[in-house]
Amino acid sequence: MQRAMTAGVRVVPTRQRYVMLALIASGTLINYLDRTILGVAAPALTKELGINAALMGVIFSAFSWSYALSQVPGGAFLDRFGTRLTYCLSVGFWSFFTLLQAFVTGIGALIGLRLALGVAESPCFPANSRVVATWFPRQERAFATGVYTVGEYIGLAFLSPLLFAMLAAFGWRSLFVGAGILGFAFAWIWWRGYRDPRESRANAAELETIVAGGGLLDQPAVQRFDWRAAGRLLRTRQMWGICLGQFAGNSTLVFFLTWFPTYLATERHMDWLKIGFFAIAPFIAASAGVLFGGWWSDRMLRRGLSPNVARKLPIILGLLLASTIVGANFVESNALVIAILSLAFFAQGMAALGWTLVSDIAPEGMLGVTGGVFNLAANMAGIVTPLVVGGIVAATGSFFYALAFIGVIALLGALSYIFVLGDVKRIVLD
Repeated sequence: MQRAMTAGVRVVPTRQRYVMLALIASGTLINYLDRTILGVAAPALTKELGINAALMGVIFSAFSWSYALSQVPGGAFLDRFGTRLTYCLSVGFWSFFTLLQAFVTGIGALIGLRLALGVAESPCFPANSRVVATWFPRQERAFATGVYTVGEYIGLAFLSPLLFAMLAAFGWRSLFVGAGILGFAFAWIWWRGYRDPRESRANAAELETIVAGGGLLDQPAVQRFDWRAAGRLLRTRQMWGICLGQFAGNSTLVFFLTWFPTYLATERHMDWLKIGFFAIAPFIAASAGVLFGGWWSDRMLRRGLSPNVARKLPIILGLLLASTIVGANFVESNALVIAILSLAFFAQGMAALGWTLVSDIAPEGMLGVTGGVFNLAANMAGIVTPLVVGGIVAATGSFFYALAFIGVIALLGALSYIFVLGDVKRIVLD
């Protein structure tokens, strides 16, 4: 632990950065909860509103379209107005749109609210990346990224039983009411609790630790969007490298968020009770992968290995291992299939550390825009992957080539980090 000297007395650094990490981890969990409760509510909702499967697919996809298109504007808003206000407004509005879904009586209103939800949630992950880059020294960023990222998986793994219990007891509308109220409460907690480092309770010793590790304490609070700088950013090989890699890693994640239960039911012929039991294992494995990848990356950095090795190796190895998902095509045992899928999802969790690279390479004053572009690439997978997998399954009646597609995309992502990204260093725009 680093200690600062004040008038000859050793001062122990405070740990305010971990308070801020707890805030963004909680926000990420609520973020993914609000995105996914529609899937839990869908069986009851479709019956009440008279929605067929094809139209439900459109409703599911509506969020991804607006979310992806809003990434760069959301990042620009973040750079313009700062983290505290942007995150609070984002949580408040996404909770409002979630709550309103409890009162819909028609398809048009539901689609409109899903589109609005995507816009409202767009600054969340760029803001998370900005918090990590601002508050954490470089040798702690991968673990910090893993801690907030694990919220994506923990919520889906462990909150599902509670959501199904609420659905059975109170109906599908209660899910949106509960999530909306939870989000409003968190928006208040965020506004009261979050501060940038120099405005916080962090003492001089902690601030010194952050600065010594490359934390970005002195970003301007308000920054104007520069279209020419953004254009130059999009032409750098580093951005292309991390964006292609993130698209690949997110393709595996999207498969598990969308087609995984259907795969177990139609390809493996499991009943719903078995699906509910087996589906938890890969998400727990992914949670472990996120935390392990972050710990390993920071440990290599502290031991003196270069950022090129410490940051890229866990992601590349994760993408290579994620490609083993194709092995499920060649085994008969359901338990072995789940083991293979759990390994692939564990590996995808390791590859989810791409957000750490955003903190490491974003130009000064452009963390929001850099994160927005990166998240745009990630969420293109949310649009492309379900359509491609659905098309393959519809054409062949099997998931064989669908799993092969996911595996090949993972391999291409590894190649992008190896040959396209180049050195892990902050981009300097002339």
